[in-house]
Amino acid sequence: MPEKPAGQTSELTKRVLVALVAAPFALWMFWLGGAALTTLLGVVSAISAWELYRIAKEGGSTPLVGVGVVLAALIPLAVHAQFLKIVQIPIVAGVFVMLFVVALTIWMRGVNGKPLSAAAVTLFGAAYTGGTLSYAYVLRYFGYAVGDAAGFTVVMLPVVLTWASDSGAYFAGRAFKGPKLIPSISPAKTISGSIGGIVLTMIGCVVITKFFLKPYAHLDFRPAGIVIFSVCISVAAQLGDLAESLLKREAGRKDSGTLLPGHGGALDRFDSLFFVLPVSYALYWWLLIPVPT
Repeated sequence: MPEKPAGQTSELTKRVLVALVAAPFALWMFWLGGAALTTLLGVVSAISAWELYRIAKEGGSTPLVGVGVVLAALIPLAVHAQFLKIVQIPIVAGVFVMLFVVALTIWMRGVNGKPLSAAAVTLFGAAYTGGTLSYAYVLRYFGYAVGDAAGFTVVMLPVVLTWASDSGAYFAGRAFKGPKLIPSISPAKTISGSIGGIVLTMIGCVVITKFFLKPYAHLDFRPAGIVIFSVCISVAAQLGDLAESLLKREAGRKDSGTLLPGHGGALDRFDSLFFVLPVSYALYWWLLIPVPT
């Protein structure tokens, strides 16, 4: 059997070691919920926003990096405060934040600093990272889930299914190859891989629902609900991955960063969740049904 190149072995070792440390820590934060989960989401949102702004700058934009990073970190905190009823944040507050960023752009960028692009990318970056990741907190305290075990199970279902979709797409793509999905954006992704991701997501949804969601959260899907939920989650995960590939391709980058050795940056790790978490929240209200205890 031919030996793997030393560099490839080293990268695999890094990936495994980082996963062994990061995964249990993240799971613990999700179980604790509250301030612990808020802190985790705020940190990841801030780092993800910083990486996105760096990509945007390499693509020619001039976002207000510091402002956007702070906004991304504050969004999970605002959601946590709203949940605790510390403050009641009206929807109109988002409008004032937008106006504040535009006003800062006028002052900090001026006519020659691409002000429209700067304001738009700054706001987009905060919403795309902190706004979407905050749905993890909302799912942890989903209305139908009562207790820590229920909340943990409800939020982990889409997270695990995202991993299942990525894994199914990877292995099916390598095994069956075939026509490319969207080669102009991601040359490695195939149609067979996309289908494989959907299939493994559906299998994972059936298993997790039976052995975890029903007994621990007392929630269930109807058969058609499992199909709809699984397909939507896998499609959302693949769209999130493609969206980040498009952003990196525009800037001519392979990875969004080097935060996680062997894994790339935060955007590389959580790109699918940016799409999956909000989609999961919407689908839960439509598809989940309580199970009598």
